[in-house]
Parts: sequence; C-alpha cells; structure tokens
Amino acid sequence: MSEKNNNVPAIRFAGFTDAWERRKLGDIAERITRKNGDLSVTLPLTISAQEGLIAQTEFFDKQVASKNISNYYVIENGEFAYNKSYSNGYPFGAIKRLDNYNNGVLSVLYIIFKPKDIYSQFLVSYFDSNYWHGEVASIAVEGARNHGLLNISSNDFFDIKLNIPKSLEEQTQIGNFFKQLDDTIANHQRELEKYKNLKTSYLEKMFPKENEAFPELRFPNFTDAWERCKLGEVVEITMGQSPNSENYTNDPKDYILVQGNADIINGAVFPRVWTKQITKLAKKHDLILTVRAPVGDIAKTSYDVVLGRGVASLKGNEFIYQTLIRMKLRGFWDVLSTGSTFDSINSNDIKNAVISLPSLSEQTQIGNFFKQLDDTIANHQRELEKYQKIKLAYLEKMFV
Repeated sequence: MSEKNNNVPAIRFAGFTDAWERRKLGDIAERITRKNGDLSVTLPLTISAQEGLIAQTEFFDKQVASKNISNYYVIENGEFAYNKSYSNGYPFGAIKRLDNYNNGVLSVLYIIFKPKDIYSQFLVSYFDSNYWHGEVASIAVEGARNHGLLNISSNDFFDIKLNIPKSLEEQTQIGNFFKQLDDTIANHQRELEKYKNLKTSYLEKMFPKENEAFPELRFPNFTDAWERCKLGEVVEITMGQSPNSENYTNDPKDYILVQGNADIINGAVFPRVWTKQITKLAKKHDLILTVRAPVGDIAKTSYDVVLGRGVASLKGNEFIYQTLIRMKLRGFWDVLSTGSTFDSINSNDIKNAVISLPSLSEQTQIGNFFKQLDDTIANHQRELEKYQKIKLAYLEKMFV
C-alpha cells in the first residue's frame, strides 16, 4: 500500500510532475537474516559512513569480529545494511549497500535487507540524505547497555515511511545522477590519496635516513654530503605567548590569533579567533608549529598572526617546511614531548632538533618539487570538497 504525499522536491528532472508516494520500507524491501552457519563466508565487514560497507581489516587494520563468526549474518552484493550506532555527523546511524565485495558477514546487531519494486540506486542516494532521519527518530531510543547504539527493533525499522517517486524512470534518473556525482567524488578521493602517498614516499627517499649523509633519491648534479645542524642555527624561532582572554574578539579588523591545531587546516592557518592584544607576532609566510598536544603540526600563514602559547613560529624556506612535515610523520616530536596534562615541547627542544641540510640550491629544488606536489594535493582536496558540497546541496533539494 502507498500513501499520497502532496510534497514534491524542489528540483526535479524535466517531465515529472506527479506527487511522490509515502511507502513503508517493508513494502519495498525484504529483510535478510541468513546465518553463516557453515562458515562459507570469511570476510567480516563494518560500515563506514564515508566509505560504506568495508572489510574490517581494511578499515581498522585488523579484524574486530569474534573468532567464531558462524552466528553472523551473511550479506550479498547489492543488499543493504543498517548500522544502528550513531556517530559524529550521523545521529541515526548509516545505511549502506554492499558494492565492493561479493559477500561478507555482519554482526546480528545490523539490519540487512534487499530492495524490491524500487530502483536500488535511488535507495542508495535516499539513504545518503537526511530525509529518513525523522522516521527513525520517532522510534529510536538510546540503548541502556550499549552507549551509542540506537534501540530500534527490526519490525519498527521496516515500518518507517519513505517518500518515493511513483515512476521507476524518475527513480532511475535520480539514482544515476547521484551515482555520477559519487563516481566523481571517489575519483578525486583516489587521486588525493595517491598524491598524498606519493609525497610520503618522496619524503622518505629524498631526505637522508637517520645517521646518513646522502638521500636515496636526489636531483642530477648534486653529489655533496648533507650536513647535520641544529634547527635553531638556521631558522629564527619565536615561541608564542597568549593574549589576555578579554582581548579576544570576532572582528576581522583585529589580529588573527593562532593558539593550536584547531587553527590549522590542511597546512594553512584558519582564522577562528581575533585579538586586539599583540603578544608575539608572526609575519605573513612564516611557518607555524604546534608545541602543545598534538605536538608538531605545521602550517604556513598567509597573513600576520598573533602567536598563542600553544604554537611557535619559524622563519624558514620551503625546504624547512617539508623537513618539519617529515619530522612530524616520523614521530620526531613525540619522543621529546613531556607533560602530565598534555604533551608539549619547549623552545630548547625546537632549537636543538637536529636536521640534515644540503646546499641552498638543492634546498630550492627540493622545496619547489614538494611545493608542486602540495599544490596538486590542494587542488584535488578543493575539487573533492566542491563535489561533496554539490552533492549535499542536491540531496537537500531532490528528495522530500
């Protein structure tokens, strides 16, 4: 049975004018409860809100399922699973379709179903939206024993109502539209990860290993050994000092205050708090290093900023910037971190940090090389975020 719904989405494909229907999930989906009693399926899965159904060994780097998975549900390719655990940004859990594996097993805490009389790809996109949240909210209570697990019975779940186009053709056009967006997003995500991994690899090969004087990989015509020196011998370091809190403002005409990692996003300083009081100042293009937990995050500032207690500034070139990134990746600062409340490093830790330094001309080539890599990474990051925002906007307007 279907229920008439006078609401229509804000954006529709041409030629579709009929009102959408409200239908119970149980009318368009069949619950799956097949068990893995014969242990024929050996791949435990989990749901990632971003990556969908994914192998536990890939997501967690280990298997977290019980050793005995005979009582787990078996899910087949094309079937959906509902994870009732809520997390940041996903207050009512996540519903995802199995696309990347032939089959797998899931805890019996999941609700598994397969669609019928509906275009499957439409459901994928529908469950990416928030339009089903209200229905789940009306039946969900937080489990008394399992914090973070919504107490939803399977019967109640299949009674929730979805707004669905009557026309299979409209369902198909909507589903395919979002599939194209998802493919574009996935492509930029893959490219982003590829270049991030490439950079990590080059950071290892183009800098000497510990107690060595020559890198594994270098530009032509450079053969001299790299010199070991202290960071404080080659860069000017300024430790931060927090202004009095009564001087904090939200006025962009005042100085931007950098206090810690919350002010740093993707290697850049993000304006969050302003201050009228200038304590310690970092100039445009200076490097900003976090000195309190988490220690060692590094960014460039595109404007003059006031340094809070949780950061320091360094006047270094692009080579020094990449050196500091490598030090963070290798856990260099973690060894030096001290503090009972939170980890921190002091000015002597920074000044006395030993780095390897080639000639200025080789520094320049290395710095320029990594700057090009960073620009490529930033471009894919921007494109990824652009299409993610486009998808969110269309999810808001193409469903009801």
